[in-house]
Amino acid sequence: MLGVLEAVNRELGTTTLVITHNADIARMAHRSLHMADGRIAREVRNEARVPALSLSW
Repeated sequence: MLGVLEAVNRELGTTTLVITHNADIARMAHRSLHMADGRIAREVRNEARVPALSLSW
């Protein structure tokens, strides 16, 4: 499923929001927002994105 989201994002230039507890997924994003107590605690921008197929589960 992540591969499909990655392809849609790349080919159509859409924005996709994924909410998860799996922190490894953030490595495939342009940027990720980390929440704490219902608020944005920090923002991370990835210089080098990892392809979805390279993520470990």
